[in-house]
Amino acid sequence: MMAVSPSTVRTATTCNTLLRELQQIWMDIGENEAEKDRMLMELERECLEVYRRKVDEAATAKARLHQAVAAKEAELATLIAALGDLNTHFPINIENKSSSLKAQLAMVTPLVEDLKVKKEERIKQFADIKSQIEKINGEISGFSQFVDSLNLEEQDLSLRKLGEYQSHLRTLQKEKSERLHKVLAHVNEVHSMCSVLGLDFGKTISDVHPSLHGTSLEQATNISDNTLEGLENAILKLKTEKKVRFQKLKDIAASLFELWQIMDSTREEKSYFSKITSVIRLSEAEIVEPAALSLEVIEQASQEVERLSKLKASRMKELVMKRRSELEAICLKTHIEPDPSTAIDKSNAMIDSAQISKVKDEALSRKEIMDRIERWLSACEEERWLEDYNLDQNRYSAGRGAHLSLKRAERARIAVNKIPTMVDNLISKTIAWENEKNKSFLYDGVRLVTILEEYKLTRLQKEEEKKRFRDQKKLQDLLLTERESIYGSKPSPRRASSFRMSNGHRGNGNGSMTPTPRRNSVASPTMEPMTPRSYSGRQNGYSKEMRRLTTAPLNFVAIPKEDTISFSSVYGSEPGSPLQN
Repeated sequence: MMAVSPSTVRTATTCNTLLRELQQIWMDIGENEAEKDRMLMELERECLEVYRRKVDEAATAKARLHQAVAAKEAELATLIAALGDLNTHFPINIENKSSSLKAQLAMVTPLVEDLKVKKEERIKQFADIKSQIEKINGEISGFSQFVDSLNLEEQDLSLRKLGEYQSHLRTLQKEKSERLHKVLAHVNEVHSMCSVLGLDFGKTISDVHPSLHGTSLEQATNISDNTLEGLENAILKLKTEKKVRFQKLKDIAASLFELWQIMDSTREEKSYFSKITSVIRLSEAEIVEPAALSLEVIEQASQEVERLSKLKASRMKELVMKRRSELEAICLKTHIEPDPSTAIDKSNAMIDSAQISKVKDEALSRKEIMDRIERWLSACEEERWLEDYNLDQNRYSAGRGAHLSLKRAERARIAVNKIPTMVDNLISKTIAWENEKNKSFLYDGVRLVTILEEYKLTRLQKEEEKKRFRDQKKLQDLLLTERESIYGSKPSPRRASSFRMSNGHRGNGNGSMTPTPRRNSVASPTMEPMTPRSYSGRQNGYSKEMRRLTTAPLNFVAIPKEDTISFSSVYGSEPGSPLQN
């Protein structure tokens, strides 16, 4: 049974009292029963209409409350879904339907308001993080991509999503930091090289991107890929320029050192360019001094090289003549044919120390052969002296110094006997030298082996001539013996000693046949053996006035003293000779 509320009891009491009062009034008036019943039925109808209207109004209010509660619950669910699972934060169970609608509405409303505040705060966090992300992305890409508004109704505003954005932001911040450090490192490197090269750092770096040298605090440093690439290209270009200038300065410094040495420059002259000399002692990477490789420094050094080169050119003629004389002296001593470019009519040609050193090295390699040539020439001189000695009719006289000449003659004969072996050894040594050096051994411009071979051939011819002379002498002796047996007379010593053969030889008093100084062909029986000095003097006309070496012909035929007869002394010096008609 439904309990009756106090207000209902009071209403029933009031209505009964009023009804009794109304009936009393009707009684006093004297209304009949039918009229009373009609008025009572009208009163009941009016009461029912009032109740019905109140019930409808109450139902409408209930519906509105129910709708409000549902809306709040839906809003609460949406906020919870957007912000994440927040059930643990609300001790009141909104699903409890035992409470009235107003109670439910009163319970949900503050929750919704609280979540709205949290949503606004979360929206601000998302907006701030996303703004930073977009800003960094714009800095990295080089294009601004700021978002004016964020459609947060469709966004996941949960703490998980917020954490993802924060993690992404930290990654971008780390990348930005790395890029910024790389940009600053590149900028510092550009600044260092611009300082060394003497270039305008501001213009160089601004050509890459204005923000790299901006003075405005609001202008952030650009860290995009294009900026990094531009810096790397600028560094590469500066490194190339630095390498080129460094090599150019080294070449100029090398020329300076050479000119200083040639021109005997003073310490004061060199000290002005101490900065350059100190730079080239370093490696390219070690050069950090400002303006060390500037165009001004290189230009100053180039001007100094040009000045010294002009000064060197003014002294060149004197230097060339001096070195040419030195070179010719070495060539004269070692019998090496000088380079024609050093001749007097080409005195403007430069003879450097390397050429003189080359000649000295070749002279050193020729030393052993030159020593053997000197010993051979000395033996030839002894042979010539021995020939003159054998021509002396008084060589055996008891005069003063005769015993010394006799001892020298003995030594000369020993030296002369060694000449063939000396020549053969000299040819072998010369050929070995030529094979090693892969070039001919020239003696005053003539191949030494050619001289020696011709010398051997001429000597062989002289030996054959000597043999024929001995055979002729034997025939003379035989005919002389026959003549003496027939006529009983001997040729006059006077006429025999004064005889001259028709082939151009003359008796020398000791039986040897001394060739005339006239030079004939190789095949001529009267050819004189030619030493390198006389041979080269005949073959080469270079510097004859400087080289007045001996060209006297040498005689290699030694005949005993007693063989002093000739055909003419046997057949043509006496009357009645069988050959005289």
